[in-house]
Amino acid sequence: MIVPLLIVAVVGYLLGSLPFGYLVAKAKGVNIFEVGSKNPGATNVRRVLGHGPGNVVLLLDVLKGALAVAMPLAWGLTYKSYAVRPEYLQNPDLLILEIVGLVTAILGHSFSCFTKFKGGKSVATGAGAFIVLFPLGAAIALGIFLTTLAISRYVSLSSMLAAASLPFAAFAFKQPSPVISIAAMVATFVIYRHRANILRIRAGTESKVGSKKADAPKS
Repeated sequence: MIVPLLIVAVVGYLLGSLPFGYLVAKAKGVNIFEVGSKNPGATNVRRVLGHGPGNVVLLLDVLKGALAVAMPLAWGLTYKSYAVRPEYLQNPDLLILEIVGLVTAILGHSFSCFTKFKGGKSVATGAGAFIVLFPLGAAIALGIFLTTLAISRYVSLSSMLAAASLPFAAFAFKQPSPVISIAAMVATFVIYRHRANILRIRAGTESKVGSKKADAPKS
């Protein structure tokens, strides 16, 4: 079990560390760390460069989170994608490996070794991870995200409320204790990473969807 754990941890971190926001913006001649919110996430890329590049980054960040959690399949472990997953009771190794992949991917995205340990807020990467780990919870979080976004137009607030819904959904649908715990920890981490956004929301200076794009100076 130690060797699979190490492999999942290392590969999960490297997957999470892939700085797609930085690379997509760089291909457009922009250093994403110097424009807009200076965050390499899909929201800032979209705000600076438009929907096309932003959606590409979003998709890639979701994909790397999903891949990090799906890696245990390489060891032929039982996997079924549905809301209540009783196979954990027979195969706890699967759950351990998936959680390790999830945690390391999120840490990699937020503290990428490829960008001097700078990174994003792990919303898209975390979403991809939970699509595999707890798909019904991910669907509920997406619903909360879209509803909050439609009402408030704040991506940051929508992201925080979506993340906060995960542990409650995990508890409500009787997920194993480790899933509930990791959902709570991820929600706390995502909210902590949005602490500057919280201050801007309170001050009324947070950007809303549909606001004017930030200037995109060349790097």
